[in-house]
Amino acid sequence: MNKRRVVITGLGVLAPNGNSVSEYWESLSNGKSGIGHITKFDSQNLSVKIAGELSGFNPEDFFDRKEIKRLDPFTIYALVTTKEALAQSGLDQDDVNMERVGVILGTGVGGIQTLEEQHGVFSTRGQRRVSPFFVPRMIANIAAGNLAIKYGFQGPNHTVISACASGTDAIGCAARTIQYGDADVMITGGSEASITGLTISGFANIKALSTRNDKPESASRPFDLGRDGFVLGEGSASIILEEEEHAISRGATILGELAGYGATDDAYHLTQPVEGGKGAIRAMRNAVNDAGLKLEDVDYINAHGTSTPFNDKTESAAIKSLFGEHAEKLHISSTKSMIGHSLGASGALEAVACVKAIQKNLLPPTINYTDADPECPLNYVPNNSLEAKINVAMSNSFGFGGHNGVIIIKRWNEE
Repeated sequence: MNKRRVVITGLGVLAPNGNSVSEYWESLSNGKSGIGHITKFDSQNLSVKIAGELSGFNPEDFFDRKEIKRLDPFTIYALVTTKEALAQSGLDQDDVNMERVGVILGTGVGGIQTLEEQHGVFSTRGQRRVSPFFVPRMIANIAAGNLAIKYGFQGPNHTVISACASGTDAIGCAARTIQYGDADVMITGGSEASITGLTISGFANIKALSTRNDKPESASRPFDLGRDGFVLGEGSASIILEEEEHAISRGATILGELAGYGATDDAYHLTQPVEGGKGAIRAMRNAVNDAGLKLEDVDYINAHGTSTPFNDKTESAAIKSLFGEHAEKLHISSTKSMIGHSLGASGALEAVACVKAIQKNLLPPTINYTDADPECPLNYVPNNSLEAKINVAMSNSFGFGGHNGVIIIKRWNEE
């Protein structure tokens, strides 16, 4: 039996450098950073005072105050980006079997803002003052649940949590759900609102974050010799996936094809990748095989590229090992250089970047790349975007716990 083809018909974005897909892509194309000093809380006593916060986003533009009180920011972000994606897709709820429309989202830490806030209330004011909305705001599956309730999506609905691979794994699982015949349309992606004092402190104390507090915009520098850690970001990206014939039959504009997915685990260490990137190599190979492609077909890789010493050299080694001579021809970039690392949302944001790169035949750059690292010897599209014909893009996401998720997005051609 032939595998059902899965296509992309809608995109939505909230990112530190853009509050819509168009704003986000314009910023990526121009190498514009969204990283700055933390404004969400007083970071004076923290060793890290920078992050990739959303800028100019006001929830009251989308929700009334009563609704906002009942929703954690990560759910708000997911609802907003899904609204944009659905509008682009042109999906008419009256003409679609809602039992065949599902939701699979990714998140790394879910409602961490609510958890931190309500723990403070409990610690200082006792049980009676804890909000009755604490649990239904905080639990990680609640963004997907809220989407189903708002729009009436009655198909498969769950949430993927695989640390920094969550968004990519969610997209891959959503595509498989369509391929298996369990749904015709899936709303997928990832959302994260993780910039809190507790989260910053936790990552800072394992020396994972950059401490370039004096120069926030240049702090995230993937593959650069002077990199000293990642910059925590936030945001959301929603993607509408459809079975190809379903999309064609309703006259949808097809933006690309979700052609392949691979997932593995290093089974090695809580926070560090295995030397040589063996798990990443298998995930990349599996994704290419799942897409029915050859390694030489891949034109561009949106790298995990976190700006940590271990990740960037390991990912580079994995790419070079798997692709061999073709690695020298590959264009590779890390859009985290501009928006930081939004954990479970990062893979979804990067998937959107891949779709736009294919549409526009334009490679987003890796900014802040000034000093080449001998252990990262590949072409990272340094500092400026590059015009290039792109038919096949790979997006890599690797997470704490050894999780490796990879998707293949390709230019759609009706066959």
